[in-house]
Amino acid sequence: MSALIVIDVQNDFCPGGALAVPEGDQIVSGINALMDGAEAVVLTQDWHPADHSSFASQHEGQDPYSLIDMPYGPQVLWPDHCVIGSEGAAFHADLHTDRAEMVIRKGFRRAIDSYSAFFENDHTTPTGLEGYLRTRGITKLTMVGLATDFCVAYSAIDAAKLGFDVTVKLELCRAIDLNGSLEAAKADMLKAGVTLT
Repeated sequence: MSALIVIDVQNDFCPGGALAVPEGDQIVSGINALMDGAEAVVLTQDWHPADHSSFASQHEGQDPYSLIDMPYGPQVLWPDHCVIGSEGAAFHADLHTDRAEMVIRKGFRRAIDSYSAFFENDHTTPTGLEGYLRTRGITKLTMVGLATDFCVAYSAIDAAKLGFDVTVKLELCRAIDLNGSLEAAKADMLKAGVTLT
């Protein structure tokens, strides 16, 4: 059985949002079309407390997109985004959320960021998605969404490491592309055994 995993298609990652991904809204209709033929659909949602440790605003003298060391490793500091319950954290209005059988919220622990749909950024604290997919007998995953080089790539690599058959549809993703992060993410995904189409 297969599932479509739709990563973080939220207002703050679309044009006009706090952490806008260029053309982030242009993938919505294609994702909706893909949902129509999917056996199962899971949405992920970035879901941060207002004082989340990955926000540059929580680190005096630090600018957004700078890199700091956290107990779990390097962390990009982001503009405040996808704050729990905010309009920015809501799914894009045109996304067909009714097709989703599950929504995985991530990044709600203040002290640790979470790019992957499977684990927090310590690579050990699980979100519960793996267990859900296994109990449903799902082995093949197609991933789409935002952003290619962060949450999509982390999710795809973790899924491949867990033994899922993973395809990322690049035409239904968009990237932030910080200092070459898109090409690096593509290389990392291919190395992990992810199929890119």
